[in-house]
Amino acid sequence: MAVFSMKQLLTIVLSALMVSLSHGRVNPSFKIKAVNLGGWLVTEGWIKPSLFDGIPNKDFLDGTGLQFKSVKVGKYLCAELGGGTIVVANRTSASGWETFRLWRINETHFNFRVFNKQFVGLDTSGNRTDVVAISSTTGRSETFEIVKNSNDSSRVRIKASNGFFLQVKTEELVTADYAGDSTWGDDDPSVFVLGISGRLQGEFQVANGYGPKLAPQVMREHWRTFIVEKDFMFISENGLNAVRIPVGWWIASDPAPPKPYVGGSLQALDNAFSWAEKYKLNVVIDLHAAPGSQNGFEHSSSRDGSQEWGLTDATIQQTVDVIDFLTARYAKSPSLYAVELINEPLAPGATLDSVTKYYKAGYNAVRKHSSSAYVVMSNRLGPAEPRELFPLASGLNGTVIDVHYYNLFSDIFNNMTVQQNIDFIHTNRSAQLNYVTTSNGPLTFVGEWVAEWQVSGATKEDYQRFGKAQLEVYGRATFGWAYWTLKNVNNHWSLEWMINNGYIKL
Repeated sequence: MAVFSMKQLLTIVLSALMVSLSHGRVNPSFKIKAVNLGGWLVTEGWIKPSLFDGIPNKDFLDGTGLQFKSVKVGKYLCAELGGGTIVVANRTSASGWETFRLWRINETHFNFRVFNKQFVGLDTSGNRTDVVAISSTTGRSETFEIVKNSNDSSRVRIKASNGFFLQVKTEELVTADYAGDSTWGDDDPSVFVLGISGRLQGEFQVANGYGPKLAPQVMREHWRTFIVEKDFMFISENGLNAVRIPVGWWIASDPAPPKPYVGGSLQALDNAFSWAEKYKLNVVIDLHAAPGSQNGFEHSSSRDGSQEWGLTDATIQQTVDVIDFLTARYAKSPSLYAVELINEPLAPGATLDSVTKYYKAGYNAVRKHSSSAYVVMSNRLGPAEPRELFPLASGLNGTVIDVHYYNLFSDIFNNMTVQQNIDFIHTNRSAQLNYVTTSNGPLTFVGEWVAEWQVSGATKEDYQRFGKAQLEVYGRATFGWAYWTLKNVNNHWSLEWMINNGYIKL
């Protein structure tokens, strides 16, 4: 009978551990049952709308889409050709070229970004009162003030940097040379009827909206109170064994991140790791917002709906550096279970080449500090092949593919009945999950799902059946699942509410 020293035994155990990890997991019977801590360290306004209540002039946040209809000619302002030339007022309806995305300077002054990403400004090279959309940068010439009619906030005037107001002289000629007051009548060429085509309420909007004086105190109070230690106790006591924590790229620059972001979220994440350790919970760190935005949505902290992550090597390298920072910081924590390299990159803007290049570098950054943390790779949203990451992930140890399943956000769910939704889970979602679950490929993770749907008038029992169907199907994912989200003003999106009110039993 062989006798081993403690050191030899340790080496054997670690070797076995790495072999096991190379084939998927350390403990084949263990799967995470997690909840997302959404809306905490990355703001999403719909989760907690009250966070925005104190912002001065909160109708005009970054990314708000504005449309201006001239009362005099009855046509909309438009960036001709979507940008790169003059601004006209000749359109009878409003969509892309007629929408001006706000960049907020302060509560009264703004830049307007047009469809092709140029900024509206005065023509400094020719007639200095002509209004054009040609600059790719902002300066004094691209700064405007929006003046509302005190009796009718849908009527506005736009004051340019030269002190004059924009006016529509003809459908083809918009200038900034209207002086003086206004009667706000329909004959005034400087008056526009304002329409709002869309809003964003993410981290950029809340931080820039409050501004450098107020934002630090508002955000730090939110981080201190929205998720607290007793939430981790609740999670632990209710059949869950993990949390997926969305974070933003700016956390790696704490305590002094680039403007408008404010420091303090890193301390909150430190607290989360301490609580996770205390209540024996695993942590999946999820990079939810990458520099430049990987999908243009508010939850990736896009400033104006643009998707610019991955267009340059610099944004990819900056994101790798964030993963390096986070893994290095938490690698020694017994609670670090997985690092998700990026959440929901959107095709085709985030190309397969850029995503694959990043995932390869991000994987190496995790492995530099941890041999045991799983590396989660989110499938692309949009037109993408569900197995497109397999060539990369299958050749690497401890990889996980993250898929998000919602019976929402698509017209096919609009008129489904209760039973059709449940059947869709058992049939379609089962097939989709089976397709990405292979014996020798990466593990599978349903990283976001929710017991909410488009059905109106559903009963508590209907919701219970819907939740149970998803738990049953997503329980087959080889890595596990995570509900979106723990807390939400919308009841069914809040797992805390669903558990406390008997809608879901784990």
